[in-house]
Amino acid sequence: MAIQALSLPLPDESERVEASPEQLDPEAAIGEQLRELRQIKAMTLKDVAQLAGISVGYLSQLERNQSRLPIGVLKKISDALGVHMNWFFQGGPQGAAHERDIVVRAQHRRRLSFTGLGITEELLSPNLSGPLELLISTIEPGADSENYSHDGAEAGVVLAGTLDLWVSDRHFRLEAGDSFSFKSAEVHRCANPADIPTRVLWVITPPHY
Repeated sequence: MAIQALSLPLPDESERVEASPEQLDPEAAIGEQLRELRQIKAMTLKDVAQLAGISVGYLSQLERNQSRLPIGVLKKISDALGVHMNWFFQGGPQGAAHERDIVVRAQHRRRLSFTGLGITEELLSPNLSGPLELLISTIEPGADSENYSHDGAEAGVVLAGTLDLWVSDRHFRLEAGDSFSFKSAEVHRCANPADIPTRVLWVITPPHY
């Protein structure tokens, strides 16, 4: 799923959605990583919140995994902390040295889950230094990426389930086997309207994480 520079304004603080305990995966939530990185960089909550354009209270809730973390907000926090979003990918054991610059074995995929959002990304590219990025998104029932846009282009194919896709003011409902392509500069959004997880294979250029 293409994620880079969110061009839309952040939701009003009154519209912020707190994630319920059953929505949170303690192993996937990244609040502790946010806090540790902020502390390593000797930045206060206020420092990061101001740079990211969010409130101190909201950032504090994110660090404690108590609020929903939209994709665009993570990008703004990453920028404030001076890291790429790939810093938050959780990696398994690395593959064999002789192949890991070309091959990614299934058990070695790096993963990124968004707190309370219901979307998990698996990075299939061995690195992000090339001209494109390959990843699989698993979108849980009812999950919604919210609107975002960025430079480049992307394409994909629905591997399983149903995908609602919005590109600018156009809406499409895709089923397994359907594919798509669009310019990433157009505001776009995807969601899972069904009651089973949706899996989507994405190709994005240039790499955005």
